[in-house]
Amino acid sequence: MIKYPMTLQGAKALEEEHAHLTKVIRPKLSQDIGTARELGDLKENAEYHAAREQQGMVEARIRDIEGRMQNAQVIDVSAIPHTGKVIFGTTVEIANVETDDRVTYQIVGEDEADIKLGKISVGSPIARALIAKEEGDVVAVKTPSGVIEYEIVEVRHV
Repeated sequence: MIKYPMTLQGAKALEEEHAHLTKVIRPKLSQDIGTARELGDLKENAEYHAAREQQGMVEARIRDIEGRMQNAQVIDVSAIPHTGKVIFGTTVEIANVETDDRVTYQIVGEDEADIKLGKISVGSPIARALIAKEEGDVVAVKTPSGVIEYEIVEVRHV
């Protein structure tokens, strides 16, 4: 069975979502279905069908989270000694060699990736190029618009 890397924060977020879905949303949907069922004919009861559809989506998400947690390899980055190298879970500030534009990313598991929050998947091209490199190294990243070179400015453990 393949294990997928996940940060401690990512695992905690999934556990919180699971708890919310099972303890808050699931009971509310059951109540909504019961209320809609009391309205009469189920064939033409839009509220009933909407609640059942939402229940199906919630149950699918609960199963998805349970599967992801079962196959997760949770890594506590704070327990790993800081060597200055880019590893899973570290936060990396990089600068475009041509434009000197700087951006900061945290390298996280696939399920945690969110570019808007500065979190990139360990499997992304830029993360693969950065892994095992150190501050001061220049890496080339293949992008759809061509190869872009980045210099690693800073490597931090979160």
